[in-house]
Amino acid sequence: MKYLILIYGNPVSRQTWAELSDAERSEGLRVYAALDADLAASGELVVSEALADPAQTTRVSVREGRPLTTDGPFAEVKEQLAGFYLVECESSERAVEIAARVPEAEFGLVEVRPVLDLGAMDAWPE
Repeated sequence: MKYLILIYGNPVSRQTWAELSDAERSEGLRVYAALDADLAASGELVVSEALADPAQTTRVSVREGRPLTTDGPFAEVKEQLAGFYLVECESSERAVEIAARVPEAEFGLVEVRPVLDLGAMDAWPE
């Protein structure tokens, strides 16, 4: 089954990363590289990406058939999506185990969410 591991940042986690020394930041990036390598080697990694600064965000909504856009960042949001892993693994417990290896799990928020199999009729929420 596929799971999306969402990595969120917030003012505290962004400040924590900003205050790290170059060596500490390099170590954090090394942890990410090791996680990517381990998941690739096990065949569980589908894709992993970091996201650009939230200030580059554009919200899109459609009203009366016309797209409307609003540029970010969006101050009312405390947690902002910073990156993600899409993994394919045997269980939600394994996905949680992977998520616990994400450095932000120690001071931010990491969420694990199953990916719906849209081909399965029983996957649709009621």
